[in-house]
Amino acid sequence: MNEIVQLSVSALAMGFIYALAALSISLIYNAGGVVNFAQGALVMLGAYVGVSTLNHLGLPYPLAIVAMMIVMGLVGLVFQRFVFYPLRNADRLMFIIAGIGITVFLENFVQIFWGPAPIAVRPMLPMQTLRIGGVFLEPQAVAIVVVTGCILLAENFFLKKTVLGKMTMAVAQDRDAASLMGISVGVMIAITFVNSTILAGITGMFISPIFFVSMGISNILLKAFAACVVGGFGNAAGAIVGGVIIGFAETFGARFLSPQYRDAWAFILLITFLFIRPRGIFPERIAEKV
Repeated sequence: MNEIVQLSVSALAMGFIYALAALSISLIYNAGGVVNFAQGALVMLGAYVGVSTLNHLGLPYPLAIVAMMIVMGLVGLVFQRFVFYPLRNADRLMFIIAGIGITVFLENFVQIFWGPAPIAVRPMLPMQTLRIGGVFLEPQAVAIVVVTGCILLAENFFLKKTVLGKMTMAVAQDRDAASLMGISVGVMIAITFVNSTILAGITGMFISPIFFVSMGISNILLKAFAACVVGGFGNAAGAIVGGVIIGFAETFGARFLSPQYRDAWAFILLITFLFIRPRGIFPERIAEKV
């Protein structure tokens, strides 16, 4: 039982990280109607920006996260203005190709600016293993669960309870209707890109203490896509649930089935959902004229 609790905390930590990445993909998909294939590279960039704020500037984690959010927010604005906006009326394939091109550019940029060698960052909590009863917990995993959980709750509050969040959701539902209601569609899409890019950066910072910071971090895009498909593409709640499910499948599959195929369990689950429930747990509502 103690081992199950320990594994559950680790699985929840990874699941929440995948949920953040999946939510960042889902937000752009809802607002712009496109899948951003550069999202994994933005997660990687957030991790490297975190390296600068933590290792080079020596900032404490809270200030380092705020500094990273400012930088990534500006990156989101640039991405929306110079990548999405010129292609807003083009075929979706053009945006996919642009996303792949941005990924290649960012990978080469971080290799030149930060170097090709993996970089270690300090943990969020410099503490020894916590012991609660007979359960041993990693402080890093507990911190990720608590902080990421608060971020997901704050994101849910922003989207559903604030005026600005409701306007972005209205644009995601129907751009034309939102425009007729006086909502600036372009501004809301720009805010969504900023929000999504900041979430990607937070994902990169939170995964950094678990793994070394390297260009391989961009591979989290594959797990995030799997989470979106499992939870339901285009659904914010589905992205969170899908991320948690992927985290548990990966962690428990590695422990009780085969650690050598740790990365495979998420994709086995993805393939299973594509066969059984291709629209995910929370399928996107599709309007149909009759």
